[in-house]
Amino acid sequence: MPRVTRPPAAAQGRAATTGLAVPGLAHPLIAPAEWAELARPGAPLHWAAFDVSRGPGTRQDPLYTEVTTRVRENGVPLLGTLDAAYGERPFGELVSDASRYLDWYHVDGFYLDRAPTGPEHAADCHWAVTTLRALLDHDAGTPRAQGGPGPADAPPCPEPPRPGLVVLGHGIHPHPRYAELADQLVTFAGPWDRYRWSEAPPWTAAHPPSRFVHLVHSLPGLHLDGALRIARWQGAATVCLTDRTAREGTDPWAGLPGYWDRLARATAAPAEDRPPPTM
Repeated sequence: MPRVTRPPAAAQGRAATTGLAVPGLAHPLIAPAEWAELARPGAPLHWAAFDVSRGPGTRQDPLYTEVTTRVRENGVPLLGTLDAAYGERPFGELVSDASRYLDWYHVDGFYLDRAPTGPEHAADCHWAVTTLRALLDHDAGTPRAQGGPGPADAPPCPEPPRPGLVVLGHGIHPHPRYAELADQLVTFAGPWDRYRWSEAPPWTAAHPPSRFVHLVHSLPGLHLDGALRIARWQGAATVCLTDRTAREGTDPWAGLPGYWDRLARATAAPAEDRPPPTM
């Protein structure tokens, strides 16, 4: 039986609607169909992130320019992936990469992969996020809006993604201070066999589901509905669920799952008010 922390009564049912995140795709030459899918109207996407080479690369890639433009025209917030190196990345390198993303691909925000989790890095992380938002504001030419474009059929978030979206990719639950630093926190990233036994710490119940993201790979289609119930029960409004695996060092996020259409339909459907699976 999975150990899934039951949220307090006030928080139960708070993730009634769920949307999808795409934390990364392979190069457009390798994954053209996946990139085309992100540009198709109606996909219930909260955001999609990409990187050229653990960052924006050393020069603008015209193929990325083409596909990212199509995705953004579809109203999907597009995030440039930055490697935070668990808080050890030099600040100047992070800002330099962010500036190139903005100059070359006009991203809507940033996904900080390998974000730190300990309280000793929280102040530096706050400064980095504040600087990234200032860069986004400058690029947009206006202050951050309280709403942003999105696909017409995408499920609403209690706090919708907007220009200036910053996501911290911790992969585990960080110190609670981080919940106030960014728009979203990735508090789970791993395989289904760990997710089905996962727990959400009590402090997460004090925040809306729009604050949390769960990324689950190696998920058989048989357990898709169960994984969605776990995410909703733990209060995560944004998910990435895939049957792709990390075997032999492969990147499970480099492509869309084989059950993408079914996942999109299941995510857009109203949530059932019942607990997560017990087996």
